[in-house]
Amino acid sequence: MRVCFSSILLLWLLPFVVLAQSANGLRLYSPNPHYLAYRGNPLVLVGSGEHYGALINLDFDYRTYLRALAADGLNTTRLFMGAYVEKLGDFGIQKNSLAPANGQLLLPWRRSHQPGYALGGNKFDLTTWNDAYSARLFDFMTQARQLGIIVEVVLFSSHYADGWAYSPFNPANNINQTDSIASAKVNTLENGNILTFQEQYVRELVHQLNPFDNFYFEIQNEPWADQSDVVRMRNAYGPPTDWRATLQVVSQRSADWQRRVASWIVDEEQKLINRHLIAQNISNFDYPITDPDPAVSIFTFHYASPEAVRVNAHLNKVIGFNETGFAGQADSTYRRQAWRFLMSGGGLFNQLDYSYSVGHETGRDTVGTSPGGGGPALRAQLRVLKSFVEELVIVQLQPDYTVVKAAPGTQTWAMSNGKTRWAIYCETLATRSYPLTLSLPTGNYSAQWIDAKTGQLVATEKLVAGQPLRAPAGVVDRVVIIKRL
Repeated sequence: MRVCFSSILLLWLLPFVVLAQSANGLRLYSPNPHYLAYRGNPLVLVGSGEHYGALINLDFDYRTYLRALAADGLNTTRLFMGAYVEKLGDFGIQKNSLAPANGQLLLPWRRSHQPGYALGGNKFDLTTWNDAYSARLFDFMTQARQLGIIVEVVLFSSHYADGWAYSPFNPANNINQTDSIASAKVNTLENGNILTFQEQYVRELVHQLNPFDNFYFEIQNEPWADQSDVVRMRNAYGPPTDWRATLQVVSQRSADWQRRVASWIVDEEQKLINRHLIAQNISNFDYPITDPDPAVSIFTFHYASPEAVRVNAHLNKVIGFNETGFAGQADSTYRRQAWRFLMSGGGLFNQLDYSYSVGHETGRDTVGTSPGGGGPALRAQLRVLKSFVEELVIVQLQPDYTVVKAAPGTQTWAMSNGKTRWAIYCETLATRSYPLTLSLPTGNYSAQWIDAKTGQLVATEKLVAGQPLRAPAGVVDRVVIIKRL
């Protein structure tokens, strides 16, 4: 690959960056690799972020956005790097940061002198890196690092058929004579000379990002949308044409290509100072992962159920829930998803928050016309959850499927160390009291009931093993911490 000014700029800037040491940068938490550690401390990632265009949309004030995210007590965001973009109105998103206004799209490659890009302006030259992009990326990562925000760097995405029309890799949008192929084959090894340009793009980003310690790579967003071998009915009551009623299993062609991309990252970092974790997006909802790539340390799901954690716990890797939405605007929907997942042993939750838009980078835009929710109230509730799991030191616990023997009137998800400490999240639509029949070792215990929405202490009581524990009335979603005396 050619030497570009961005690489020279990066070398000049390196002395001003505190380089991550492998022991302190983002890594798996060795005592419990279902979680991450950063700078020597275990952490759970909880976010509620904008729709992935903060870097490529010049109108989007990412500095204000990152400060707002940190002020809300959250610590992660997803970032699309430019191999995939959207146009306004895609997926019913009316204020979409991933669909910049005309003239405000910034991609990794420079524009050529030839007009004809599908979304306006000149075509791209895939052999010439865009120095303005490099500078914006460097500043974004610097700001995020200073605020303690972990960035999920998403290299590629499915094109959902229509999106291929405005991809820079499409031969109609560049001057490099990339091969003309079907959209579904772009992110496979059957993509002709596009593979070479994809490799150059990945290796350049690996170089430019290497000094930073506050990120991990995700190979591809929703690979099953373009490459699916098997579709299993998830909900027999839903129409088979509705993605929410099916579970799509990604094709072997996609898996082979993703393994190749991971190998580029690993190979390129062998030449560099730092190593970074790699994530792979598995499916919607849940699926038992088959033939996992040993280079992957984080497995992510969209619209995930707690079952995704349970069936993959044996991998001893982080299981993440890194996108949700398309379920209305009610805060309770997404708050409950987060509690269920993290109280099942998940290590990452990120809400797709539609209250962030150009001009509303503090996250206070209306979400009434969006396919999902978001806003200050929801983020405050997610902050309660994040504080709870941190104070609980959840990284020292494991999912507990036996402590609750019976819970009429509620659903429960529990974590414990099996000896001295239990936490049980109880979700119900009613505020009435109900009993929990628990299986605890012989002994005396204290129980603290907390409102899962507000974090306020609701009640405390003493408990003897073998006696039922009654949830206090007046609160919908409750969590109880039980400690042996």
